[in-house]
Formats: sequence, structure tokens, C-alpha cells
Amino acid sequence: MIEEIRSDFIDATDLFTDILDNGFWAIEIAYFPSLCDERIKDGVLVPFSYRFDPDEFRRMLHSNPKYENADNPKEWANLLLKGYVLLKIEGKHYSFKSDRTPVTQIDIAQVESTLQGPQAAFTEDLNINMFLLRLRYNVPSLTVEPFDKGTLSRTALFVVYDHRLVNPNILKSLHKQLDKVKLDLLQSSGQMIKQLTEKSRRLFPTILETERPDRVASMLSKGKIAILINGSRFALLLPVRLFDFMHAMDDEYESFWMSRLLSIVRYFAVVLTITLPALYIAIVSYNPEIFRVQIAFTIDGSRAGVPYPSFIEVFIMLFMIEALIEASIRLPRIVGSTATTVGGLILGQAAQQAGLVSTIMIIVTSVVAISNFVIPNVSFSQSVRLMKYLFIVIAMIYGVSGVAVLFFALIVYLCNLRSFGEPYFALFTSRSKEKSNKEKG
Repeated sequence: MIEEIRSDFIDATDLFTDILDNGFWAIEIAYFPSLCDERIKDGVLVPFSYRFDPDEFRRMLHSNPKYENADNPKEWANLLLKGYVLLKIEGKHYSFKSDRTPVTQIDIAQVESTLQGPQAAFTEDLNINMFLLRLRYNVPSLTVEPFDKGTLSRTALFVVYDHRLVNPNILKSLHKQLDKVKLDLLQSSGQMIKQLTEKSRRLFPTILETERPDRVASMLSKGKIAILINGSRFALLLPVRLFDFMHAMDDEYESFWMSRLLSIVRYFAVVLTITLPALYIAIVSYNPEIFRVQIAFTIDGSRAGVPYPSFIEVFIMLFMIEALIEASIRLPRIVGSTATTVGGLILGQAAQQAGLVSTIMIIVTSVVAISNFVIPNVSFSQSVRLMKYLFIVIAMIYGVSGVAVLFFALIVYLCNLRSFGEPYFALFTSRSKEKSNKEKG
């Protein structure tokens, strides 16, 4: 066994291989000390060296769940790299689970914060994530399917669902997509989203990414499927609708009318983010008659000193906003918020005083930026940010009528979009159990 393992790890100087002899037996052992913890001492070395009893040791090999048969030499390298200890005893091969697990503290939600709900978020440890999920969805029907993806990383992931509520057709479709996953290194949930999305160039996400265990538990109770990936603090949920991306967990904990009011505000903010810059260009350059005379004169007066067309003015301000958002993400947290706030105030005031942009454009840019931040989901927010540029290009050519036609085309596109066969724009989804009963009937 040792010779075959050494042939696979020719240059691995941190691999430990040896033949242990206690006077009764001689066993071959191989493991990576950096990947194993102290369990190897209590589970292998001490019983074999200091308290050795042949019959007792044999019983331990068959009764201890950490010991498993490892008769397939093709799996030895993968087991060693996962922190297992390989043993050859009396001509038989065993693996002992001794993988080192770093101590991971449960952190609070950083991306999807809430005011009244639970504050705990997923971690990068798969077992802790399952603990957090079972703590909130504590039912015996919860099913967990383990997978390994990544030809080099062999990253562990769990497919989690309630077998009483899940739609079997969606589950079958997910298994087909998982079989098609071709990755060398799987390190984040974003990589898995790209692999599971049937059409990788869709304008809007069809898989929801979340760091909140309470959101995953809520989705599981509706027949959804969750994917937990080792090393990633974000879980994936599918199938989803557009309304799932616009739903914040505070809606579950607020009063009925307050949650409905906040939902309406979010949808109104999405419409403003997509259409407001385009409408500014269309009305100022093509259709000023839409406004009353007083407002039209006010806008024209604010643009009196601007030396170029309205669409260049819009692109200048939107570029500044996009650069500030990117800077706030890349800068260290200590100085990020302060630098971007000060930079935005100085740049906006200086651009307006220099006559590069109008006062109305400053207001439009601020409204667009604030409205985009209202969207609860980051992936959906980025898609909305991208869509507004398409509307701007159409407004430059066709004016208000082009914006109206493109908005109608966007609604048609969303109605035609599917997430694992489920309508993306559906207002309500029936229980999968009822669907399966109808199919059987």
C-alpha cells in the first residue's frame, strides 16, 4: 500500500508513511499530518501501541463508525487529501476519519441584514451550516444528498429538500444539471450558479443566493431545494420567482400592512432604477411637451450651461456612481464608506458648479442610486443596474416611445423566463405535493 501511495505523491514531502510494529502485528499507515487532527492519536496510535488487544482492536475496526473499508486503490489519494488515515491491517485496507476541522464561529448576517429576525448567518463549514438549518427546519422528512464536485478540489456539497413537498420533476432536472457540472476547482456558490444555469447569458438570475438559514428554512417549507457548498457561506435556492428576489426576511416579521408597503416601495424602486435615466434623456432631448411648461422651463434653465447632449450628461454621472460603488466594495471597510461618501459629495457638487451636469441630473442620479440599493438581493440588483443602460441606449434613439416598447418587451421576457421549469413571473405557485398527486391521477 505504501509503495502505491508514494508513487501517487512523488514530491509530497509532508506525506507521512510508516510501518508500525507493536510486537504482535505490523500495520502500514499513511496520512497527511497537516490535514489530520488529534483523533488519530486516540483512534489509532494509542489502541495499537499502548493498550493493544488483538480481539479488542478487531472489534474496534468493525464497530467504530470512523473506520471504513478502503479496498479501492483509486480512492486512496482522494481519502488522504480529505484528511483520512489509511491503514493496512492483516491484508485488509481501512480508512480512519481524522480530518482537521477549524473552529468556526457562527457570524451575523453581513449581506442580508434584518432588524427583527434571527441574526445568525451560514459559515464556511458544511456541518455547522447543516446544524443551523436543522435547528430551524427540524422535521424528519428533511432529506440530504451528498455530492463531490470539482475534479481537483473534490468540494463536498449537500442537496437539501423536504421529500414530502419537493417536486420530483424539478429534483430530477437538478440531478441532470449536477451531472453536467465540469469544474476543476469549486470554491464558491457563484461558480455553481453558472454551472446550473441552463443558459449562462440570461439577463436575470434564476437561482437565489442567500446567507440566511431562516430564508432557506422558509423556502424548504414551500417545496424548494437548497444547495449547501463546503467553503461557501452562501446557500443556493431553486426554483425561484422574481418575487423571491424582491422578498426580504423582514417581511416575515413585520406587520401585514407594513410588509406590503415596503414591498410596493421596492417594486417602485426597481421601475425607477431601470427607466428614470432613460426617461430623462427621452423627455429632455425628444419629448419635452410631456411636462407642464413651468417644469420644462425649469429643466431647460438648469441645463443652460451644459455644453453637450443629455445622454453624455447621463453617462458621466452614472459612470461616477458605478465607480463609487465599485470603490466601496474594493476599499478596506474602515475607510470604504467614508471615502465613497466624501468622494460622491465633492464630485457631484464640483461637476454641477463647473457646468458639466445640471442640477436635475444630480437629483436623477441620486434617486437611481438609492432606488438600486433598496433591492434586497445583490444578484438581482446587479441585473437591474445592467438593464438601465439598455434603456438609455434605446431612449437615445427612439425617445419615450422606445422606452415604453422596451419596457413591454422586458415584461414579455420575464414572463417567458423559467427557473428549472417553473414560471419566473408567476404570482403564486401551488404545492408540489398537489402537483405530483395530479400527475399520478
